[in-house]
Amino acid sequence: MVTSTCLMWVAGEEREGRAEQIQVEDPETGEIFAHCHAASVEDVDEAVRHAHAVFKSGTWSRAPRHLRAEVLDKIAGLLIKNLPRLIELEVRQTGRAIREMNAQVPTLVKWFKYYAALIRTEERVVLPTTGMLHNWIDRKPLGVVAQITPFNHPLLIAVKKIAPALAAGNSVILKPSELTPLTSIELGKIMKDAGLPDGVFTVLPGHGATTGKAVVGHPLIKKVDVTGGTPAGRSIGAIAGRNLAHFTAELGGKAPLVVFEKADVDLAVNGIAFGSFVASGQTCVAATRIIVHNTILSEVVEKLQKKAESIERRMGSPKNVESMMGPLISAKQLSNMRILVDSAVEAGAKVVAGGQKMNGISALDQTDFSKGYFYPPTILVDGDSTKIVDTRIWKEEAFGPVIVVVGFNTEDEALNLANDCDFGLGAAIWTQDLSQAFRVSEGIEAGICWVNTHHRNDPSSPWGGIKDSGVGSENGVDAYHAYTTTKSTIVNYGSVEEGLANDDWFREGTGEVRYG
Repeated sequence: MVTSTCLMWVAGEEREGRAEQIQVEDPETGEIFAHCHAASVEDVDEAVRHAHAVFKSGTWSRAPRHLRAEVLDKIAGLLIKNLPRLIELEVRQTGRAIREMNAQVPTLVKWFKYYAALIRTEERVVLPTTGMLHNWIDRKPLGVVAQITPFNHPLLIAVKKIAPALAAGNSVILKPSELTPLTSIELGKIMKDAGLPDGVFTVLPGHGATTGKAVVGHPLIKKVDVTGGTPAGRSIGAIAGRNLAHFTAELGGKAPLVVFEKADVDLAVNGIAFGSFVASGQTCVAATRIIVHNTILSEVVEKLQKKAESIERRMGSPKNVESMMGPLISAKQLSNMRILVDSAVEAGAKVVAGGQKMNGISALDQTDFSKGYFYPPTILVDGDSTKIVDTRIWKEEAFGPVIVVVGFNTEDEALNLANDCDFGLGAAIWTQDLSQAFRVSEGIEAGICWVNTHHRNDPSSPWGGIKDSGVGSENGVDAYHAYTTTKSTIVNYGSVEEGLANDDWFREGTGEVRYG
């Protein structure tokens, strides 16, 4: 098989890296289809220092906001022109079904347009300071910022971080997942064509333990923004903290989805299937713990089983627009997930659907499942003598197309089950009772809570978690502010005479003096 070779993106051009090259695998077949140059510690240092020099030059950091907005809009326009190529590459490196990528990748345009609009219309605060003083707040870019992105949504998650960082005037160093670096490099080329100055955006592929560690630990990095697993987030946060760098982290999740007796069951089942099995379950907000009122539990489980079996029947090559779900990203990820499923089954949990790696031939398009990392939609429930809540998979993130379903009788019981987790990123409630929706959403411990929907993601809507799911949030004005620092300027507009009369702190005598 012929493989291609990709280079790093540094200073507005492709460059070779001095670390060992990365092999990029097609999850559908297990074949290596590309090699990517990786950044050594020396490469990282040179790239960060160059980005810092570009930042200090002011070509982007002090450019008029309307100029920055125009470039962001041009990036959006070029993304639209390059969508077919980007989607094809994204499918190849992630194994995500092309029907998903056809829906997701075009939405990236919204982030660049949103932040272009934000900086065009942003208003600065003037404070009601006491006395003859005029006090206004300005926002300044931080400097060189590092962004660490995962394998599951390479372009989407990168763009969610890049757009506010560039809007604020920062220089960006992006370290993509070593499993999916290719589209991030293509993004660098698009940005250059849109007029982004060389050195403002850099892509340094490499492994986390070497390249990533060198990036987040560099003394010139002023902010680290990471999406990934909670253990990695803790490690990265500790490194960033030593340099007192700003830190944002969107980490693990184990999202509860609560279905009340007043929910429309068919609507809820469709929502569960989407929230659970989109991206083959490889999302931090995947609905993995399904909590259903006991009066409708058997009906929900039966309909979920039919939905899961329907998806499995229509699985095939992720490049096939008729395929419903693709493989997991890698053999390692598949193994991690299987360990959790198998341990639950061995403990006595009942498998309603799925539960085994797919090894046959696709009835849809003759894809050989045994060559890739295919796993069907899987549903686990209580066994005859085993409660699913007592197994590891109730609380540990599987990051695959696996859900557990449990019953409840009261709102309090549902809330206790929903909050019985160290994670707190996403959650969802399904009910047609508006009062109930408000009550329960107030009590659920999560940074994002959907009602009668799931996985909605808009540039204006904050996206972040609590507990072990992270620090800070993406999207909206908050993300833009997180890529800036505030500067307070205070001007005394009193007359000279007033100043001489009131502001001579060490004048002769014991009269009253001001403080503050």
